Amino acid sequence: MKKMILAAIAFAIVTSSQVPIESADAPEAVTPLASGLEMKNLDRSVRPQDDLYRFVNNGWLKSSTIPADKSNYGTFTMLFDQSLDRLKTIVEEAAGSKAEPGTESQKVGDFYKSFVATEKLEALGFKPVEGYLKEVEAISDNVALAKWFAHAQHVGINGPVRFFVNQDQKNATQYIGYFYQSGLGLPDRDYYFKEDDKSKEIRAAYLKHIETMFGHAGFPDPAGSARKIYALEEQLAKGQWTRVENRDPQKTYNKVEINKLNTLTSDFEWEYFVDGLGIGKETAVVVSQPTYITAFGGVLKSVSLDDWKLYAKWQVLSGSAPYLSRTFDDENFNFYSKTLKGVQEQEPRWKRAVENIDNLMGEAVGKIYVQKYFPAEDKARMEKLVQNLLAAYDQSIQSLDWMSPETKKAAKEKLSKFTYKIGYPDKWRDYSALVIKADDLFGNVVHAVDFEYNRDLNKLGKPIDRTEWGMTPQTVNAYYNPVMNEIVFPAAILQPPFFNKNADDAVNYGGIGAVIGHEIGHGFDDKGSQYDGDGNLENWWNDQDRKEFEARTGKLVQQYESFNPVQGEHINGKLTLGENIGDLGGVSIAYKAYKISLNGKEAPVMDGFTADQRFFMGWAQVWARLYRDEDLRQRLVTDPHSPSEYRCNGVVRNLPAFSSAFDLKEGDKLYLKPEDRVKIW
Repeated sequence: MKKMILAAIAFAIVTSSQVPIESADAPEAVTPLASGLEMKNLDRSVRPQDDLYRFVNNGWLKSSTIPADKSNYGTFTMLFDQSLDRLKTIVEEAAGSKAEPGTESQKVGDFYKSFVATEKLEALGFKPVEGYLKEVEAISDNVALAKWFAHAQHVGINGPVRFFVNQDQKNATQYIGYFYQSGLGLPDRDYYFKEDDKSKEIRAAYLKHIETMFGHAGFPDPAGSARKIYALEEQLAKGQWTRVENRDPQKTYNKVEINKLNTLTSDFEWEYFVDGLGIGKETAVVVSQPTYITAFGGVLKSVSLDDWKLYAKWQVLSGSAPYLSRTFDDENFNFYSKTLKGVQEQEPRWKRAVENIDNLMGEAVGKIYVQKYFPAEDKARMEKLVQNLLAAYDQSIQSLDWMSPETKKAAKEKLSKFTYKIGYPDKWRDYSALVIKADDLFGNVVHAVDFEYNRDLNKLGKPIDRTEWGMTPQTVNAYYNPVMNEIVFPAAILQPPFFNKNADDAVNYGGIGAVIGHEIGHGFDDKGSQYDGDGNLENWWNDQDRKEFEARTGKLVQQYESFNPVQGEHINGKLTLGENIGDLGGVSIAYKAYKISLNGKEAPVMDGFTADQRFFMGWAQVWARLYRDEDLRQRLVTDPHSPSEYRCNGVVRNLPAFSSAFDLKEGDKLYLKPEDRVKIW
């Protein structure tokens, strides 16, 4: 029942081949700049020519362990924990204050109190969801079932078809509703069909998990009920599209008039479903996977109403488990975290409380976070870095030898329309309509999800809000939004090892510079390159250039599919293609931006490494990460990102500048012949 919140600001920048690249301002520190490298983590027994990732990170990899409450651990996780510690201070101050009712401080504090009030949760058991279970039991026909599935959307309960609002990908000046395949309890459709021993074990564990949960809730015949749930989900999974298929924005854009949804299936009561969602007066929606909708109709027809009601009860129980008594919470953890990801123990209650507040009303605490932890000078320096990267991309596009002048012009036009957001929104979200009580955790979650649902729904028919953010300031991440044609960098990622204001620029360009380049690169990856500068899904390529682009990206697919992070499992090169293109373009363009920023000056040797070497080492050190085997296996099926080791080594082997920096020769493990290297942007 969790849902990411959104919010806001965009700064426009126009780039051209004449735009100068400026050097980032040096910090005002009196002491000399540091190299930015974590020297204690270097392993000089490893040659960077063979394994840059372990040369830079092995000291940390060998001395670190994954905490018992985590499925993986690395740079991002450490910064995330730091962010949580900071948020804890903010949240506990709110909880300890005598805030006025209705204020954000009251709501944040009372949400926290409701989450840590475990004695009350134990006394309630699963009573908070009994009302929903009674509603499901009262369903008497397919009309009532359709109404229930619509109602479930409002409060974050899973169902066979997910609804959300976003910009129309073929008319980015307006919002439209989207239908997307959903309804499974395992992480992906492929989990239901893979025949390796591990997948069979997971399926057996999932059946046992459903049985155990139903047993705790006092349902009759828990084992038989579990088999019925699994059989229904398996039928839904058969009709679902793969993650690779879902990466195709053209294939997943299928605009259907509301009154013609029954052409996809007449076995679902669409009229009552769309009315329940609140979109009955809309003229059309985008159906992302139309053949799935048809398949869903077939399952709806073949499965008894009683089994569908059982399925709906399971969705209520499963989605609510983290907010119920320990019996349900622990069982939910045992399957979804321990079995699927290898996590050994639950996070502390306070941490989970803070994470939920961050997820459900994050901008309320984000305001205080940026006041305390994000200096204005950091934002100014980042703006200059972003401008440098955009200008370097412009120059790189102009110099491409495989692209025609016609397509170059269109690419540069798109780049000129990029906007960027740094640190935090200028306009904060208004939570005045959200009701939070100190003694009602389940109700608080329902209210927060419903608040967000209605906020999204109210976008329909209104102008595009270009101030909106898709991440909170305290998020350790960044993103590119193709329908906005914007790149966004929250405050929490703008710290070491990504960005160190006291470090020489070489490592900063290899760290946050390459991250900036990565996000810009998403505008020109296999998906993003199908959107124009205004955010519309519209072709701006000539046929020959597109063919050449696909030939180059095809070579990248082959490279990554040769990597085997787990014995018997390889990276899905098609699933990870967009992120791999982003990494490759991001590092190569960040290197270009760094070299130009020197303005012809000689960069110093620091800690025994040249500037070029430090640049690539800066890229390597941001990816230090350990995985549990269970988590890594799940990521290979579900994650569009390659595992961290390959985000480092898989990229640099393609770059001539890396080969020169470390004097690579044939026989070195990271050496690729020039004709085998991939260059796209």
